[in-house]
Amino acid sequence: STWEGGQVMALQTKSCDQVFEAIDKFNVRFVRIWFTDILGVPKSFAINPNELDGAFSEGMGFDGSSIEGFARIHESDMVAKPDPTTFQLIPWRQQEHAVARMFCDIQNPDGSPYEGDPRYVLKRNLERIKDKDYRFLVGPELEFFYFKNEHCTEGLDSGGYFDLTTADNASDLRRDTILALDSMGIDVEYSHHEVAPSQHEIDLRYKDALDMADTVMTYKITVKEIARRYGYHASFMPKPIFGQNGSGMHVHQSLFQGKRNVMFDAGDPYHLSEDGKHYIAGLLKHAPEITAVTNQWVNSYKRLVPGYEAPVYICWARRNRSALVRVPMYSALI
Repeated sequence: STWEGGQVMALQTKSCDQVFEAIDKFNVRFVRIWFTDILGVPKSFAINPNELDGAFSEGMGFDGSSIEGFARIHESDMVAKPDPTTFQLIPWRQQEHAVARMFCDIQNPDGSPYEGDPRYVLKRNLERIKDKDYRFLVGPELEFFYFKNEHCTEGLDSGGYFDLTTADNASDLRRDTILALDSMGIDVEYSHHEVAPSQHEIDLRYKDALDMADTVMTYKITVKEIARRYGYHASFMPKPIFGQNGSGMHVHQSLFQGKRNVMFDAGDPYHLSEDGKHYIAGLLKHAPEITAVTNQWVNSYKRLVPGYEAPVYICWARRNRSALVRVPMYSALI
């Protein structure tokens, strides 16, 4: 990775030693440690690179009782242990005083994983399917709005779905966001204007679920930071404007064993294998419980109403994009 033409090239660190090499090479002055609370709200603290050796070996202590959903006051000691494979330079910080970020795993003081850490919950479930040689791939489509500032819902454009808008501020924001994501090693498939005015979408290329979970948090922070640099506000609020389509996150999901798509069966009328049908049935059966986690805001349910392409019934379909679960008809690969 090098600073070339004012841009950061993506790093691929696999060990603590490679992290220290990158810190020396790029004169990194601060390392931001990222994690999320139980609601998915990003949390962060910065450490001096001189403290990183201790962070890798013992972790960094913090007050877990002050983090939503983590711990009670009498069991508040928590430890954040950085994951060296997630080290990346942050492209919107000053180049001469580089700042990097790493995601961390939350542990109890005895070094055991903390059960309430969302990242650990995902890792634990991925270990369960790894026993069957499954690989879980996800490709999310995140929608969001650009507003003039954080105190209003005045948009930057009046475009609609897939509109080719003229060179306006929103186009610049989306372009710079994609360049920033690319510099952090995040592959973007495509971007476009969404249905509502000033609503946009940047779609990520599918990858393993844990990598994608980290990527989604990076994506949201990047979208907001680039908008802030332009003096605007980016919002992932589900339904910020009454009478307009809200924002969702459609997640393409697939299970692979080697190169075989476990959910696909060319001989089935719906191109679904038995495992694929069982998978969909599980999503439908547990939809209320899943919704409690994925749609935890009151505002989420202002979006889930008829007439705005949002799901309102527990059902599956092939071409109907308002269904809760949809099986795409244009690809058998993922």
